[in-house]
Amino acid sequence: MIIVMSSKATPENLEELTGVLKERGYDAHLSKGVETTIVGAVGALPSAEEKAAFMEQLETLPYVDRVVPVAKPYKLVNKQFHPEPTVIDVRGVRIGDPAKVIVMAGPCTVETPEQLHASAQAVKAAGAHILRGGAFKPSTSPYSFHGHGEAALKMLAESREEFGIPIITEVMDVRDVELVCKYADILQIGTRNMANFTLLKEVGDAKVPVMLKRGMAALYEEYLQAAEYIASRGNYEIMLCERGVRTFETYTRNTFDINAIPAWKELSHLPVIADPSHATGKASLVAPVTKAAVAAGADGVIIEVHPYPSRALKDGAQSLEPEAFARLVRELEPVAQSVGRTIR
Repeated sequence: MIIVMSSKATPENLEELTGVLKERGYDAHLSKGVETTIVGAVGALPSAEEKAAFMEQLETLPYVDRVVPVAKPYKLVNKQFHPEPTVIDVRGVRIGDPAKVIVMAGPCTVETPEQLHASAQAVKAAGAHILRGGAFKPSTSPYSFHGHGEAALKMLAESREEFGIPIITEVMDVRDVELVCKYADILQIGTRNMANFTLLKEVGDAKVPVMLKRGMAALYEEYLQAAEYIASRGNYEIMLCERGVRTFETYTRNTFDINAIPAWKELSHLPVIADPSHATGKASLVAPVTKAAVAAGADGVIIEVHPYPSRALKDGAQSLEPEAFARLVRELEPVAQSVGRTIR
């Protein structure tokens, strides 16, 4: 349930309400807006009748304006809990700001210091706000390249210092969360781990911004419940990411679900990021799909860029060359302006 506080509620009232909720077995999650404070009560009473009676009791409190039941199984990432869009500040980069589209870019995998340096330099110069790069890489084949681990994390951190650009990288295992948090500004949870609930809870406890990719066959409700796992641990700095779903089509790597962007905006307060590289699997299709995502309302995009895609150890076919990426950023500006936003 959601408890909307009176405009005259004091910090002491909030503390009292939290105590009442905990006595009845609820966890209290606070959301402070410009004009309204909302308390999300997560838990369950034994019966619907007891819950209804408890809601009536709460509404009699002088500092409670109203109590609203939440029918959806995801409570904290629900737009009812936080009517205003969530904005996540990462070293000064505001993800989810209604006035700006954020661009994340870089290689799929950190291969060498030279490759990462060239990539970071190119994407920064072109207008990217955040550098992406994989230190740990999931692969269908156990014989594929799986990343350089901590050595790659150190290279990413060095690029951040040199170019003044935050970094995002994937964490795949609960045993690596503490290590990756030492270096990364944003943790990425890949599509294969969307339902790894132990990992989701661990990154929720870490309190570091998280970009959660949608599973390749996940329904919206299933996906938002995965995000709820992170939020339930007190970490609300979550980005939703559409990276394409698996269909019967074989021409593209996946099928980009453009519906997801406005749908998630209706259902949740979290920022929405589009991943056209994994959605299409083809460098030639990345630019038009990126533009479509921005036009549909995406708060940001994450794009693979490699100085020499033909030599890439992973996903070269979907990686843009630096010149193509710079051209895309230029072409995105009028698209962003058409929906009341900007890139730079």
